[in-house]
Amino acid sequence: MQKKASRRRSTTCRPNKRKLLHLPRQIQKRRKFLEEGLTPLVEKYWFQRYDLFSRYDEGIKMDEQGWYSVTPEKIAITHAKRCENATVIDCFAGVGGNAIQFASMCCHVVAIEIDPLKVDMAINNAKIYGVEDYIDFIVGDFFQLAPSLKGDVVFLSPPWGGPSYKWVKKFTLDLLKPKDGYAIFQAAQAITPNIIMFLPRNVDLLQVEELCWLSSPPLQVEIEENYVRSNLKGVTVYFGGTAASSQYGSS
Repeated sequence: MQKKASRRRSTTCRPNKRKLLHLPRQIQKRRKFLEEGLTPLVEKYWFQRYDLFSRYDEGIKMDEQGWYSVTPEKIAITHAKRCENATVIDCFAGVGGNAIQFASMCCHVVAIEIDPLKVDMAINNAKIYGVEDYIDFIVGDFFQLAPSLKGDVVFLSPPWGGPSYKWVKKFTLDLLKPKDGYAIFQAAQAITPNIIMFLPRNVDLLQVEELCWLSSPPLQVEIEENYVRSNLKGVTVYFGGTAASSQYGSS
């Protein structure tokens, strides 16, 4: 019996047209990133720049730390809505992401930042959003200034220790900078019981809840997960009058 010859189908490797169509755009984005002189550490944040500041192209300025520590604009707006027409003390203002949104809600903002270069950037950014007249920028150490500060709401977004925070299975409050979360909270509590804290998405929530017991009677507390484009970016904790059940300014 004659055997049938086996046939092999010859295939030609065809380029993925969809990928090729997007390649020039990717090259352009990469080129623009390099032209801005940014470091590889902030590259992933640069691709999210409009989530950080919707008006980025109008001249927003950030240093390397600002890129990975500024609160995304959508989340900053959520924080600001809890404080409408209040005097807000932003204790670790950085390049101004939160202070700008507080000011946009007609809040009087006291923005404290120990790094004078960051303060210059924050002033520049506030001008782009047209809210510089609502913000008093102070170069200084929050812990030294705290005894003399007065306000309706204290906002705390202390440094998380850089992008490496996400590799910690459970982020404990002692990892916050420049002091542990308990010390930071107590300094804020001496000003007002109405406190908002923006913390890493992997923060130890049991420790966070313990903070409300540092006051007598215990403060009301509300915990909120914050998402941008369906990605969990952080956790916001509202204490005292900023909690939804007793929101600041409600009758």
